[in-house]
Amino acid sequence: MIEYIKKIIKKYKLEEFIKFVIVGILATGISYLVYVIFIQFLDKNIAYTIGYVISFCFNLLASHLFTFKTKVNVNNSVRFGIAHLTNYTIQIGLLNLLTWLGIEKEYAPIPVYVIAVPVNFFIVRFALKNKYFRHKKSRISK
Repeated sequence: MIEYIKKIIKKYKLEEFIKFVIVGILATGISYLVYVIFIQFLDKNIAYTIGYVISFCFNLLASHLFTFKTKVNVNNSVRFGIAHLTNYTIQIGLLNLLTWLGIEKEYAPIPVYVIAVPVNFFIVRFALKNKYFRHKKSRISK
């Protein structure tokens, strides 16, 4: 059974996505834990931002070294940061929308994560794996 699962993962190239999910669950857990702690005495946006920044640091290293197996360098890290800035903007907007709609601030991040995490996979994958960005020097010299 395990060999069959391995074949399916390899056939459909799911390894990267599975690793992304593992890192995403850990990063989301870190973000939510920090948020729940800080929401007790800070504004929800500040608490969310602190949690996001802390989980971002973990996510940066884990995504480079484990999920996408890309080099940790300035170029990749800047692209990763821009991708996450886009994701952060989506998340903070959803957080405020959901609390405005009446979801309690302690629970509002949960549906935010459900929406934003899959979107983030494609944004980050594009930023780290897109050949246009990775081979810019070789494109110019042709």
